[in-house]
Amino acid sequence: MSWNIVFEPILPLVLILVLAVPGIAILAYSLYRRARGAPWRVAVLGVLVLALANPTIRQEDRETVPDVAVLVVDRSQSQDIGMRPEETSAALAKVRENLAREDGIETRVVTARNDPGNEEGTALFSALAQALSDVPRERIAGAIFITDGEVHDVPKEAAALGFDAPVHALIIGRKGEKDRRLHIIEAPRFGIVGEPVKLSFRVDETSAGDKPTGENAIVTLTVDGVVAATTMAAIGETATATLALQHAGPNVIEIDVEKGPDELTTINNRAVVTANGIRDRLRVLLVSGEPHPGERTWRNLLKSDPSVDLVHFTILRPPEKHDGTPIDELSLITFPTSELFDEKLDQFDLIIFDRYKRRAVLPLAYFLNIVDYVENGGALLAAAGPAFASPFSIYRTPLAAILPALPTGEISTGGYRPRVTETGKRHPVTADLPGAETSPPEWGRWFRTVDTEIDGGDVVMDTPDGKPLVVLKRARKGRVAQLLSDQVWLWSRGYEGGGPQAELLRRLAHWLMKEPDLEEENLSASVQGGTLSIRRRTMAEETPPASVTTPSGKTREVPLEEVTPGRFEGAAPAEELGLYRIEQGGLSAVAAAGPLNPREFADVRATGKLMQPITDATGGGIWWAGEKAGDVPAIRSVRNGQDAAGANWMGLRRNEQYLVHAVHQAPLMTGPLALLLILGTLALAWWREGR
Repeated sequence: MSWNIVFEPILPLVLILVLAVPGIAILAYSLYRRARGAPWRVAVLGVLVLALANPTIRQEDRETVPDVAVLVVDRSQSQDIGMRPEETSAALAKVRENLAREDGIETRVVTARNDPGNEEGTALFSALAQALSDVPRERIAGAIFITDGEVHDVPKEAAALGFDAPVHALIIGRKGEKDRRLHIIEAPRFGIVGEPVKLSFRVDETSAGDKPTGENAIVTLTVDGVVAATTMAAIGETATATLALQHAGPNVIEIDVEKGPDELTTINNRAVVTANGIRDRLRVLLVSGEPHPGERTWRNLLKSDPSVDLVHFTILRPPEKHDGTPIDELSLITFPTSELFDEKLDQFDLIIFDRYKRRAVLPLAYFLNIVDYVENGGALLAAAGPAFASPFSIYRTPLAAILPALPTGEISTGGYRPRVTETGKRHPVTADLPGAETSPPEWGRWFRTVDTEIDGGDVVMDTPDGKPLVVLKRARKGRVAQLLSDQVWLWSRGYEGGGPQAELLRRLAHWLMKEPDLEEENLSASVQGGTLSIRRRTMAEETPPASVTTPSGKTREVPLEEVTPGRFEGAAPAEELGLYRIEQGGLSAVAAAGPLNPREFADVRATGKLMQPITDATGGGIWWAGEKAGDVPAIRSVRNGQDAAGANWMGLRRNEQYLVHAVHQAPLMTGPLALLLILGTLALAWWREGR
């Protein structure tokens, strides 16, 4: 409750002054002449002016409003190192205990954690602003940060805070902590598959002062979880490593440096780079045995891809045919068998035999070369025609050792719609092939099939009566695919609505060239929106849980559920920034949450340097509270203009704000009282003058 006297003039102040000025002038003259009643006339004028000013006594029912102090607790990942979580909790409890002893202070505690999608590191001042968003700046007593000091959104000026109150920091950790860190200097964003790429990095160590010392550290480089190189790097000096990208698309390159002496943490001993692999002019050798309607289909498909370097021959003239025609009049050239199948065979990424039959063009030795080429990692696609069932079949060559389909000598004719087998529904080459979701499939008919018996491999497409159409097989390091009909071209012509001819042949080619996305056994993962998604492709009908190792080294199991035939998925929260490692069924994958090399881990040593400018600008202080909770300073309330920090205490601003719930007013100069006083003083003035 508060009492005050206020004036609420009956007339405007200017008008009161205008009316009072003549009276003041007359009274001044009377006083100068020492008239007997002048003082009482002054009193009359004073009472009249006071009555017009209307003095009022005001009573306010007030409620004191507490000041607001915010405790910002850093629970970022760098605060999970060593004993920092326990020390943070102990310091928080001590500060809250000290604040509880201070009257008139409302305490707000806000915990700041890492957002996996945030690349800006630890943002404590953003959390402070959010906590004070509904508080008038006149009520803010100050802010206390409990952190390791690695704060990445410290404002450059105190004015950016939006309030005038001290900011204090309690640093969790130890002075002079030692840590070894890995920094990427230069890394490739893309590279040619199989060609060497270089990346530069530097290993820094606190104990070395971040300068060259002559000491070395072992650095291991892996590509998609497979060790690619190991090298020695001098601490403090830039080192360069060379490695090759293994496949097209994203290649995840990890660089790990061994643990140093008295290492604070190994979480920043690792850096990750993603390089996009690009194939350099895919070389394809297409050998057609004879002209037919499907030949142009193959050629158009391969020539439409600008990354494909196609070498195409249609064999019409055996090498032994010499009829005396002059060379400059020949329209047909001799097939360069020696150059293609002996000297330059290993330069091709894919060999396609399209309705080829033995015509004494290729000696058996060259077929042996093709077998060696495939078994050493090459790819062969054999598109069969009627000749495959004849005595001139390429199966009657050394290729029989790697071909999965054995011709019976019969050819089936009649219209049918190709269908995807149960195995094919799980295989990435034919799974979810457009049009296959219905029975019968929504695509046009074929009219011829070479009957075969299967000797190994997977039948992914067949006829309605179960005859194989597409067979896939692994031959040691290489791969073989057989297409047991020469009528896939009907789909490209749109016959009866056509079919997914381009997609099928594209998948076949990519599977043969070992694209990761078309592997039968494949494990992949990604992080989006704070969730780790795991995808497992397998030919098996069930699969065990995946083992996930978080960036901090913790391990958990994530169950996988089948979503479509051969495809299993699982999900887990990704609360930590950094690289997640996933292992399952002998396969491994990696996924990055947030930036590949988080700013949060660039330097995890406790420090007061980053907070020092803002604490100095606001009159706050910095204390190291990591040793023990007893190191937490006491808390005092200080008025504006007083010091807000001492050697063992911190101050919070006392603003003395209040709320007014009710106001009661009573006039001091009522009309009758004013009239009585005026008449009384006038009577006294007349009486004095009459004597």
